[in-house]
Amino acid sequence: MKLLHLDASVLNENSASRVLTAEIVQKLRAKHADLQVTYRDLAADAPAHLSAEILGTRFAPADQWNPLQTAEAALTETLLEEFLGADIVVIGAPMYNFSIPTQLKAWIDRIAQVGRTFRYGENGPVGLAGGKKVIIGSSRGGAYSTSEQMRAMDFQEDYLKVVLGFVGVTDVTIVRAEGLAMGPEARSKSMGDAHQQIGQLLLAA
Repeated sequence: MKLLHLDASVLNENSASRVLTAEIVQKLRAKHADLQVTYRDLAADAPAHLSAEILGTRFAPADQWNPLQTAEAALTETLLEEFLGADIVVIGAPMYNFSIPTQLKAWIDRIAQVGRTFRYGENGPVGLAGGKKVIIGSSRGGAYSTSEQMRAMDFQEDYLKVVLGFVGVTDVTIVRAEGLAMGPEARSKSMGDAHQQIGQLLLAA
């Protein structure tokens, strides 16, 4: 069994999402002795954002690529193989300004590849990367799941579910810690609830 572990928070040891993903992976390791884990810290080593030069590899043969294009095409292929080969993907996804970190978006832009993770059929897009489980460690300073007004401002969790569904992944579980900036008591309760959810989740994994 293969697991891909992604962290995207820039807060390092102060990151709540990193705490959640580390616990999820630890418990999965304990439950599955044969688990092979690939780890990527997208904050420390982020893929470059797409540019006209990088996208040019899709429209020109490889023998016409410059050194940067060759390197970026190789990185894209590595990221694709890691994602497609994983049975479980654990993603640390904090909310930054109502959405996801730019580093995580850069990773998504690399793995959303027509012909590899999705294709267009007669009735629209068809995901090609199904059959895997994704667990998202979601963290946010405010409480965005508690009212319709706050949910309307959430372009983090819904975006991830849409993107994953687009590439065929429908088995998505979100472990959420929110209200983390609303005082020590709120933070402690939310992290405690998330740890409890992880324990219940892994019993069924």
